[in-house]
Amino acid sequence: MFLLKVYKHLSTPEQSGKKIGLFRVLSSIFGGLLAAYLGMTLLVFIIPGSAGESIIVPLMFNTLVWACFALWIVVAPTKLSALLRFFIPSLIFSICLIILF
Repeated sequence: MFLLKVYKHLSTPEQSGKKIGLFRVLSSIFGGLLAAYLGMTLLVFIIPGSAGESIIVPLMFNTLVWACFALWIVVAPTKLSALLRFFIPSLIFSICLIILF
């Protein structure tokens, strides 16, 4: 019963499109950061060469990827979709890192 109420609250769109909401802003900041760093770490393992040589490209694109992920998360229509946009890429990058490690 409690989970159903939480699900309904999270899946309800905002009444006004003018305010973003603290929940989506914080989830976009930290979710974008986590996804960007996990993606950067994955790129270090994928790019051939030593870790010192292959760190340059992911470091240069880290802020761009963080901004893109944060924007993608914050424009989510509901809180539930913002959470899913935070967890799914992070989970995929984590699984890929576990497989490669």
